[in-house]
Amino acid sequence: MSSADDVRVELLRELRSSAQLQHLWVMQAWQDEPGLHPAAGMLLSDLAKHGEARPSELAKRRLVDLSVISRQLAQLQTAGLIDRRPAPEDGRASLISVSAKGEAELARWRARYLEFFQTALGGWDEGRLADLTERLADLNADLRATLGAPDQCTMGK
Repeated sequence: MSSADDVRVELLRELRSSAQLQHLWVMQAWQDEPGLHPAAGMLLSDLAKHGEARPSELAKRRLVDLSVISRQLAQLQTAGLIDRRPAPEDGRASLISVSAKGEAELARWRARYLEFFQTALGGWDEGRLADLTERLADLNADLRATLGAPDQCTMGK
């Protein structure tokens, strides 16, 4: 195997490790959120970032089945974190948006995320963080293009 191949394999290992660590942190952080699965919280963040949407649009953007989105929306609605209204062009369809309570919860969650990253990456300067963010955005754009995934399948706000 060539050196370039070794570097690519190591990149995949580091990405997998990063995903596993992110999952671990999310599961730990969400232990105090009764009744909500972390994925429902990520869906709420997606709604806040991209604005009001139909459930089918959310499923497409999140790369999941509509039934998954329906379960997550039910959790968010029970918690009072979203609002639903009939779509003007088709009253059978719903448009989903973040409620005032949902905005407040997102602000609280954002503060927890920032606190975690400040603790974990407090020794990093802004330039280093910006460089990593830019490189990851480029990586994700290339991966999305190769996979034929939608341009906006982001999770954070």
